[in-house]
Amino acid sequence: MNNLSEKEKNLNNLVVKLNKITSSYTQSGYDVQVLITEKKQLIRQKNDLEKKNLELLREHKYLKEKILKLQNDIQEKNKKEDEFNQDIDELNQETENLVKQVNKWQM
Repeated sequence: MNNLSEKEKNLNNLVVKLNKITSSYTQSGYDVQVLITEKKQLIRQKNDLEKKNLELLREHKYLKEKILKLQNDIQEKNKKEDEFNQDIDELNQETENLVKQVNKWQM
């Protein structure tokens, strides 16, 4: 983003210089044409960078949403795993109680 700001600043400086040159000096058409060409090139570069920046922002948003979804999925799976483990613990406790009761009856 900083690079974009620098290029825009350079472009604005070139425009100011161009205006000063054309109003105060008689320059050859070649020099003015070179500055105009550079200006157009900088504008194209700026537009390209802005497009790339928008693409990166969209991709960042998409990836961020995907990460949040994955985190939610993991939390849900962990919750289910905890519930499953709790159920197993309860069944183990019940089994131990049943074994104790069976042992009592066998004595």
